[in-house]
Amino acid sequence: MKLNELLPVAISMVVIILVALIQRQSKAVAAVTATMPVTIPLTLWIVYSASKGDRQAVEQFTGGMMSGIFPTVAFVAAIWIGARLGVKLLPLISLGYLAWGITLGALLLLRRFSG
Repeated sequence: MKLNELLPVAISMVVIILVALIQRQSKAVAAVTATMPVTIPLTLWIVYSASKGDRQAVEQFTGGMMSGIFPTVAFVAAIWIGARLGVKLLPLISLGYLAWGITLGALLLLRRFSG
């Protein structure tokens, strides 16, 4: 396995372990740690390296990330609302993915019909 394939996995594991340890002291700090943009620089590095720094490939990739932010916000908003309503873990996660999927689908439809 190459370093650019192994590094994202290793860093993701470290973040998960940090969240598990930090959450005992502060749920807020654990939440911020969980939402840190860790995979964005790593995946950007992978795309940049694979395309040998091709500006168009990097622009296309980062544009796709912009589209992915809104469904992710919908995911977090749905699980926050669900948690406030007392929804249990598995239905809570399902609710988040449902919101994510609906938002992503709406964005893709909007993009398709707008140009």
